[in-house]
Amino acid sequence: MIPGRGSRLHMLAICPVAYPSGMRVLIVEDEPYLAEAIRDGLRLEAIAADIAGDGHSALEMLGVNSYDLAVLDRDVPGPSGDEIARRIVASGSGIPILMLTAADRIDDKASGFELGADDYLTKPFDFRELVLRLRALDRRRAHARPPVREIAGLRLDPFRREVFRDGRYVALTRKQFAVLEVLVAAEGGVVSAEELLERAWDANADPFTNAVRITVSALRKRLGQPWLIATVPGVGYRIDTGDDPAGPGGARD
Repeated sequence: MIPGRGSRLHMLAICPVAYPSGMRVLIVEDEPYLAEAIRDGLRLEAIAADIAGDGHSALEMLGVNSYDLAVLDRDVPGPSGDEIARRIVASGSGIPILMLTAADRIDDKASGFELGADDYLTKPFDFRELVLRLRALDRRRAHARPPVREIAGLRLDPFRREVFRDGRYVALTRKQFAVLEVLVAAEGGVVSAEELLERAWDANADPFTNAVRITVSALRKRLGQPWLIATVPGVGYRIDTGDDPAGPGGARD
C-alpha cells in the first residue's frame, strides 16, 4: 500500500508490464517523496509522468504540455485540486481526471465527481490499483479520440493538438490550430471566411472583423513554403492538395 499524507513510505513494489502505453500523466501532489515514488513507478510501467507540487505549477504545465490524464490531490498549495479540476473541465480539453486524495468520505467523493473527476482513489492506496485505473481511463478516452487527419503532407492530430508538415513539427496558437482543423476537415474544399469565423471563434465575434484574414496569413507563414493554404478570391480558403490548376499555394492575401 502507498500511504497518504503524513505517513512514511518504506518500499514501493512494482511489477513492470511488458508493453508501452504511450500515456503522459500529470501528477499534482505536494508531498515530494510520494509524488516522486508515483512518478518513478509509472515510468517503470512505461507511463510518462510529470510532477506539479502546487496548483500554480499544475496550471502552467497544463497550458504548455499535452497530457493524457491528470492525477490530482485535492489539498495542494495555490489553486486547489478542485480548482484545477474546474479549469480542466472548463478548457474543453477532455483530459480525464483521477482524484488521488485522503478525503475518503462519501460526500468527498460525490463532490469530486461533481467537479468533473472521472475516477476517485483514496489514500492509502495500492500502486497496482492506480495503474489499472489509469489504463482504464486511457482506454475509455482512446475510443473517443478524433481521428488523425492527413492531407497534402500535413498531419493534424486533434487529440494531442499537434501538427506536422512533412514530418516537421509546427507550433501553432490555439486559434491557428482551430482554423487549420476546419480547413483540413474540408479535405481540399473551400471554406468561407464566414464559416471559419463561426466555427473557430465564439458567438460574440464581430462579423466585420479581419481576424480571419490575419489568422490565415499567420498560419500560412507558420506552415512555411510551398504555401499550403490557398485563397480563393471572393469565396474563401482551402488546403492546396496539388489539384489546383492555378498552381501550388493558389492566390495569397
